[in-house]
Amino acid sequence: MGKFHDTIQDHHKAFIEQQKMFFVSTAPLGPEGHINLSPKGMDSFRVLSPARVAYMDIVGSGNETSAHILENGRITFMFCAFEGPPNILRLYGKGKTILPSDVEWPELSAHFKLHLATRQIIVAEIHKVQTSCGYSVPLYEYMEERVHADKWAENKGAEGLEKYKMEKNQISIDGLPTALFQIKG
Repeated sequence: MGKFHDTIQDHHKAFIEQQKMFFVSTAPLGPEGHINLSPKGMDSFRVLSPARVAYMDIVGSGNETSAHILENGRITFMFCAFEGPPNILRLYGKGKTILPSDVEWPELSAHFKLHLATRQIIVAEIHKVQTSCGYSVPLYEYMEERVHADKWAENKGAEGLEKYKMEKNQISIDGLPTALFQIKG
């Protein structure tokens, strides 16, 4: 049932653009390290070309994705059809963290409506695309985006967010440094 492609086709891009949520997965190289799987929303994913994607990442309780891709680059994105015809699409690639201080930031950030809590942009070069049936994925009805992240960020303020990132987002749960650690560390 699964089909593989070397690049993102136009119909894949159209499917991605219709989804309200996607998942990001990364893992450290060590056998004892924790695999990370995170749901994302907020209209934060962009297909930049048939082989390049990016997503706007906001401040969170951890920064596993940045740590793992700094260590080994591996990243997988998954999109599921929760409405309409069943479908699952996975993008396999090599990722990189782009921070506001990086030269690539102005070009990449222009693709997004940035939030106060925008921490970084994760960009990935895609080398494999897989589609599969999605027959067992349940149907859900999208209602709206949550406002909790924006309200939390507003309560923290810009200085509070910077302090939070330095306290909570520099090291992974396995002790790996993130791109933010390179700024201070």
